[in-house]
Amino acid sequence: MNKANAPFRYDYVGSFLRPAGLKQARADFQNGKIGADELKAAEDQAIRELVAKQQSAGYHVITDGEFRRATWHLDFMWGFHGVGHSRTEKGLPFHGENAMLDDTYLTGEVGVDSHPFVEHFRFVKALEDENTVAKLTIPAPAQFLEQMVMPFAMENTSKYYPNIEKLVEDLAAGYRKVIDDVYAAGCRNLQFDDCSWGMLVDPRACLIFDTDEKGLEAIKEQMLAANNLAIEGKPEDLVINTHVCRGNFHSTYASSGAYDSVAKTLLARENVTAYYLEFDDARSGGFEPLATVSGEKKVVLGLVTTKRPELEDKGVFFVRLRFGKLDKLLIC
Repeated sequence: MNKANAPFRYDYVGSFLRPAGLKQARADFQNGKIGADELKAAEDQAIRELVAKQQSAGYHVITDGEFRRATWHLDFMWGFHGVGHSRTEKGLPFHGENAMLDDTYLTGEVGVDSHPFVEHFRFVKALEDENTVAKLTIPAPAQFLEQMVMPFAMENTSKYYPNIEKLVEDLAAGYRKVIDDVYAAGCRNLQFDDCSWGMLVDPRACLIFDTDEKGLEAIKEQMLAANNLAIEGKPEDLVINTHVCRGNFHSTYASSGAYDSVAKTLLARENVTAYYLEFDDARSGGFEPLATVSGEKKVVLGLVTTKRPELEDKGVFFVRLRFGKLDKLLIC
């Protein structure tokens, strides 16, 4: 196989389900029954087994399944200076239940020296074979920014950043440092995971962000600036794709809404190579917003859901693909 970069004809995004042995090791570590070295050994073994399955299944991309993380996004934030976290009392509202994820907040100005995800990537990179390339997934800068500027967070954030533009600049600088370091470690396929746009298209967006339509447009510009500033100056042979969804916790979701209201921001102006877009049910709307995708960027349609076991009828499935710019579309 020619080791082309992502996006491939078929791919996956996000975490894999943790095996029982790894979940037990993490619980034992939290309860003080084992040390950090024993937990790492359990993670290493689980990742080796996962990568072997990915390779045997014929995927061109390998990942660690995010097995070293408590969550897909917060652990990355915890690797920065100026970010703290504590056990939550309320959690975050998803459809039908609250996700009991650690409250994560600023404790100072944001920066980064040596991020632990760089070493995490090196481990996966060493497992590549002649048919596969390693991919690293991290939360998008916009996702990081959203965590700190939501209404419930702003009272704390404003202690350190009375000016959101300065927070955007510091976040982007930190991301550029991480991007440089993972590139030096051999990464050529980086994926931004970004639920912020899913929140911005939700019918309740103004309520969620405690603003009006004009304020919502300003937030979209802040999110776009955070992502593009982080990407600015990246090596030419580093591919950065973004995965946009509406959240997933215990097969529940956080938000709904079509891409129409963010198409001219996200799809037209974000400087990524490809978009991995959730389209697994009616909550994502139609394909019309894809007409705004600019330049040579690709779109990967996430059509197969993990939230329900039933498979769609093939006729219905392919009717959903009728769209005028099929040269830009890949199916995932």
